[in-house]
Amino acid sequence: MKVVYMDNASTTPVDPRVAEVMHDYFVTHFGNASSIHEFGREAREAIDNARQVVAKAIGAEEEEIIFTSGGTEADNLALKGIAFSDEYEGKHIITSVIEHPAILKTAKFLEKQGFEVTYLPVDSEGLVSVEDVQNAIRPDTILISVMYANNEIGTVQPLEEISKLARENNIVLHTDAVQAIGKLDVDINKLGVDLLSMSSHKIHGPKGVGFLYIRKGTVIEPLLHGGGHEYNLRSGTENVPGIVGFAKAMELATIELDKKANYMMQLRDKLIDGVLQRIKGSYLNGHRTKRLPNNANFRFDQINGEALILDLDMNGISASTGSACSSHETDPSHVLLALGLSHNEAEGSLRLTLSTETTEADINYVLEVLPNSISKLHALHPRVSKTEFE
Repeated sequence: MKVVYMDNASTTPVDPRVAEVMHDYFVTHFGNASSIHEFGREAREAIDNARQVVAKAIGAEEEEIIFTSGGTEADNLALKGIAFSDEYEGKHIITSVIEHPAILKTAKFLEKQGFEVTYLPVDSEGLVSVEDVQNAIRPDTILISVMYANNEIGTVQPLEEISKLARENNIVLHTDAVQAIGKLDVDINKLGVDLLSMSSHKIHGPKGVGFLYIRKGTVIEPLLHGGGHEYNLRSGTENVPGIVGFAKAMELATIELDKKANYMMQLRDKLIDGVLQRIKGSYLNGHRTKRLPNNANFRFDQINGEALILDLDMNGISASTGSACSSHETDPSHVLLALGLSHNEAEGSLRLTLSTETTEADINYVLEVLPNSISKLHALHPRVSKTEFE
């Protein structure tokens, strides 16, 4: 049976070249980067070199990169760090209803601390309106946080336009770019953001490492207090092998970015066109063109998404219904509901996400198996809407 991995938005396999550079920092150059002896100096040099690579990849300066344990910590540091450093300037924050749980649950926490949060709606394709952002801005607004590209439906937000509003009103702008790097051009100066979150394991790097870009002059309060690591903003002994691997993954992800993005986009479009043409009652979630080059998110009439995932898995295809960070929750995706879908429609969704390792043969196999899985589920488990019993 053919095996096809189509869940790259959840995580990606570590590139062998990444694993190779990490190995020595586990077993040979294992020093603590805060130690002043040779082992420590080797570790510190590795972190400094990695910071240079990561900074260059997004057009930043070295001291603007703070290494974290991943995207969730970076998001928390961004929101809480700005909130608690600027609370005397204002207590109003703007975000969108389709953000990652790391943003939304942090925003809810801040509301309990006395902050006010405006949750911007999106249209039926998942786009935030720039006009809505403008109308939400108040004199006491201290932060806007809008993700660059959505992790479930792939919709790419008008970040450059939002950044103009933020600058005009002297408001800090944060973006979660976890899904964007390696697929879109992520240049912090073109985007105009002050804070940007990233995670390594989305770009064939190791799990458990990420970074927060903090524009020079932006003051934030640290979450972790201790030895003063990472410019006093993220105390704790650094994960040297992870950081080294992350930097290698960033380097590889940004080489020939346009060529890689176009490759994934061609396969994505073949997948989207094939599904919509071959399966009656199939629909695309998210914007048709303003989306990540590797993301295809569908919904199907009278289908349970989890049952579909299991059937595809039995045929060697790994996929998801949405965010892996919310897969344990039984409620339909908050992102799909925000598009205006009903609970039944949202529950019948499937996310297929590609990488540069995906082949045309993989897409052909999915297009062969998926219609059969849909037909099988229709025959075995015809769904009845809850409303028919009300």
